[in-house]
Amino acid sequence: MKLNELKATEGARFSSKRLGRGQGSGQGKTAGKGHKGQNARSGGGVAIGFEGGQTPFFKRMPKRGFTNFTRKEYAVVNVCDLNKFEEGTVVDFTALKAAGLVKKHLDGVKVLGNGKLEKKLTVKAAKFSKSAQAAIEEAGGTAEVL
Repeated sequence: MKLNELKATEGARFSSKRLGRGQGSGQGKTAGKGHKGQNARSGGGVAIGFEGGQTPFFKRMPKRGFTNFTRKEYAVVNVCDLNKFEEGTVVDFTALKAAGLVKKHLDGVKVLGNGKLEKKLTVKAAKFSKSAQAAIEEAGGTAEVL
């Protein structure tokens, strides 16, 4: 098969309506816009959500809550998950991602103290819970805040 032999799938391509090209075309004179009115004018029509003067749906709906736009979201890792790594490894985001423990960086990585750590590791993260920091140091490792 060559490039010049390629054909589009049946129904994939169609010619556009040729508006305002005489009465015989079926789309002549008013070009399918009817007679007069807001939608017949150039630039006519209404804004998205406009309901003819009735209070729009999005205004009728109750508004609740608050979204804190300065909120920080951390990728979370438990201390017990760090047992995957070899003794003496430097554990940072790239190592965690390679091990499949985190997916996205978000605002950094936070290490939580769930479980027990049996290996001496150097862990680099944005935040540590007190119990996580204690568990890492108890195992002989170090917890470095980035």
